[in-house]
Amino acid sequence: MEQHPADAPEHCPGTQSETAGKVSACAGCPNQSICASGAARAPDPGVGLVRNRLSSVRHKILVLSGKGGVGKSTFTALLTRALAALDIDRNVGVLDIDVCGPSQPRVMGVAGEQVHMSGSGWSPVYVDENIAVMSIGFLLKGPEEAVIWRGPKKNQMIRQFLSDVDWGELEYLIIDTPPGTSDEHLSAATYLQGADLDGAIIITTPQEVALLDVRKEIDFCKKMKIPILGIVENMTAFVCPKCHTPSNIFPPNTGGAAKMAEEKSLRLLGRLPLDPRVARSCDEGVNALTEFPDSPVVAAMHSIVKDLQAILRPAINTGGSESMDTS
Repeated sequence: MEQHPADAPEHCPGTQSETAGKVSACAGCPNQSICASGAARAPDPGVGLVRNRLSSVRHKILVLSGKGGVGKSTFTALLTRALAALDIDRNVGVLDIDVCGPSQPRVMGVAGEQVHMSGSGWSPVYVDENIAVMSIGFLLKGPEEAVIWRGPKKNQMIRQFLSDVDWGELEYLIIDTPPGTSDEHLSAATYLQGADLDGAIIITTPQEVALLDVRKEIDFCKKMKIPILGIVENMTAFVCPKCHTPSNIFPPNTGGAAKMAEEKSLRLLGRLPLDPRVARSCDEGVNALTEFPDSPVVAAMHSIVKDLQAILRPAINTGGSESMDTS
């Protein structure tokens, strides 16, 4: 994907600009010398590698949020399990590109597993017959090992995840991302734009401190031309497992995700209540959808999946991967 200043994050002239690496905004960037040399303006061969590798993946979906702690990893796991339950013959993959804080191995119940290299690439770890997971967590010596990398090394790791993992035939690839709008997001967006990315689901919680950061993520998607499939409000209310009474832990003083979606002309995919049983299931790596079928989270997830399928239906009907751009 060619990146121009208008598409780049604020203050960055863009890797394709003649001034890349040469202006004051570039000072301190780990990629400054590469951009200044002009090497970044050359076509990245990784784009073609990613496109070829993911050609057997029908739908690619990013899970984004500018705010940490809003439940991206939890939602990714729930969405993956809900999609996989629709048809055992259709495979779903989870790619965890949170290089510094990988959560999916534990959330999906495969912590401690290892990936293996073959002639066709890395083999992901299988949770169930039709759910595969790839994360840097599988490559570390232990769960407490810190990843202390600068931007270029993280970018290289993400490119390898996208181009070197042998997923086989997948119906969906759900990509869990870290908070923010920086290296990991730029790398993923750049490589996936050439691989028929369907779009992004943006996660938030109701309070304004989260919505402020999520608005930045929406702006990032617009600048990077990533279609926004919809917004999901997580932790909408706490629902007591015994009396089923809802309580607003994070009051939506400014209208929450619904108001923001209306202001931004985006789709509100759904609201997920806060159920402590679901939170516990993530720590234990079990499937909350089957362990707690009476949870209001399960009903909300089924509704979200139904709406998501309707959004992707043009691609399903035509056999392509065209998605609705609502951003």
